[in-house]
Parts: sequence; structure tokens; C-alpha cells
Amino acid sequence: VTITTRLLVSHLSGIRHYEKDITKVKEEKEKANRALKPSKSHQDKEQKEKEGKGTEKTDGVKQKKEHDSETKSRNSRPGRNDKEFEQEEYYLKEKFESVIESLKIFKNDPLFFKPGSQFLYSTYGFTLLSAVVERASGQKFTDYMLKMFRDLDMLSTVLDDNEAMIYNRARCYTYNKKGRLVNAPYVDNSYKWAGGGFLSSVGDLLKFGNALLYSYQAGHFTNRNSKLLPGYLKPGTVAMMWTPVPKTEVSWDRDGKYAMAWAVVEPSQRCGCCRRQRLYASHTGGAVGASSVLLILPEELQPGAAGPAPPPRGVVVTIICNMQSVSLNSTALKIAREFDKEKREQ
Repeated sequence: VTITTRLLVSHLSGIRHYEKDITKVKEEKEKANRALKPSKSHQDKEQKEKEGKGTEKTDGVKQKKEHDSETKSRNSRPGRNDKEFEQEEYYLKEKFESVIESLKIFKNDPLFFKPGSQFLYSTYGFTLLSAVVERASGQKFTDYMLKMFRDLDMLSTVLDDNEAMIYNRARCYTYNKKGRLVNAPYVDNSYKWAGGGFLSSVGDLLKFGNALLYSYQAGHFTNRNSKLLPGYLKPGTVAMMWTPVPKTEVSWDRDGKYAMAWAVVEPSQRCGCCRRQRLYASHTGGAVGASSVLLILPEELQPGAAGPAPPPRGVVVTIICNMQSVSLNSTALKIAREFDKEKREQ
């Protein structure tokens, strides 16, 4: 088979994630699909509840739903019953001197499917991608990335190196089996620099998001403002990165598809007065003791656009939480929409 960098960056390579048993992976996918598709009996039950006769019955149903929702919220603490973090490889403590060396973890494992045929989110796919970057650039992957972060003025973004003295490094937390808050266990992330091995700050991630948004929109202003500096990337490159790839899926937004290292929801509106979906790109992060999201909601511009404000134009939201298994994408999207609404009303 042939595995291309495009397949790697869109998680279509067939390389495994942390789970080594393909049967368990298939079972989890089937459960997720069933959860997204309510059964006919469930839909019929909901319809009957809506058409129920009498205020007393309707109020009773409403109160029960509110009680169930409250109970569910109370019992669903972050990190509890999260099977993802039961995988042993999340907790590796071995120090790898290079990304090439870390390939030994999975390089002899069978592919889960023919490359290009299915989607499977894979941190190890990005480990292989980092090895490609290392060979193509002629530099250590970590050196290459740190130079890029310096170019983008992301001076607080560094390797999550346990031995280094890192100013303002936060402690990370999780819940134990008894539901008590505890310090996250010691891990060494040198086996997955590309997939979850950097530390950053909300300020740096905002710079990163604005650099991408600027690059995406700069092409619209080129003819109107010759003084405008070029983006860090070409507009076409960012547009390509934010173009959904067929056969992909996104766990944190059912309206989205995976693109190139980004989850993307495309603009759509099926008919007049129907729900209108804006373009946005986002990515969540989950590690031992930490959760994060970076979401970009671009302002809709036409080619040759002009106006008092140069790019970047839109909303960038980032949240970093030193707590394991916290879902942040929906919160970030709500924040972005509120700021976007406020800007349009001004």
C-alpha cells in the first residue's frame, strides 16, 4: 500500500491510535454511530410526549427531563468513565531522543484498514508525519517547530520537557476512580511531539490562530492595499487545509468533517429562514491532565474586499484547561458566535 502525507494529515492512513485491538475500535465506532441515530421507538416516544394531552402530563415530562439532565450533569465529572485514557500508551515514561526512534512503538503493527478507505484519528499518524518533516527539512523536528514558533512570536510555546525549567508551567489534574481530584501522573511526551508534546499559552494560541486567519484573508485585500504584508502561509494553502476531506468525521461536532489537521464546518443554509451554518475551523486537544481548543470563525469576505479594518477579520477563541477530559469545542463556538454577533451589531 501507499501512505501519503495527505492521508496522514487527514487521519486516513490506517495507522492505529492508542488502541491496538481493531475489534474494540470497530465496536466503539458502532456505539458512537448508534448514539447519533435515535431509534424509531425513541422518536415515536418523543413525538407522543410532544402531542400529550393535558398540562399535567406535559409538565411532568418536562420536570422528569430536567431532573434527569441535572442528575446526568452532576454525575459526569471530567475524566470519569473516559475509556480513551485507559490506554497504557498515554502513560509512557520512556525518553526518546528523536522522532525517528519513537516510530518503533508502532512501525511493526498492522494497518487497521487500506489507506484512504476509512477515517481513524491517530496520534501516531502525526508521529510519522513529524518524521517526514524531519527528513524533508534536514533538521530535528523539534528545532524546526521551535523556529516556526519564534517566527510567529509564540515565545511561550515550548516542548513539554519534564527536565527543563519552564516559567509559569501549570500543574495538571484529573479525577481518580473515586471521583476525587488528584495530580495527573508523570508521563514523558517525547514519543508524540507532533500529536501532543508542546506546552503553550492562550496568548500564543491566539497569535497562531490570527496568523492563519490573516493568511486565509490576505488574498482578498492584495489588490486594494499594496502595503499589506503577505501571510505566513499562502491563502490557497490555508483554504486547502480548511477544505473537508471525504470519508472523514469529527467526534466533537456532527456537522463537521476533518480536513488537514483541522475539523471544519462548512457554510450552509438549505432554505430561506432555515438554520444558517457559518464556516469555522477548530481543533481540540486532550492529554494526561489537560484539555484545550483553538477555534477560528472567519468573517465572510468577498474577493477584492475593502474596509477600514485589514485582516485578520473574524473571531479566534482558545481555551486551555489543566484538567483531563473536558469538552471545550461547544463552549468555544458559543463564545465565538457571541463576539461575532456583537461585532455585526456595531
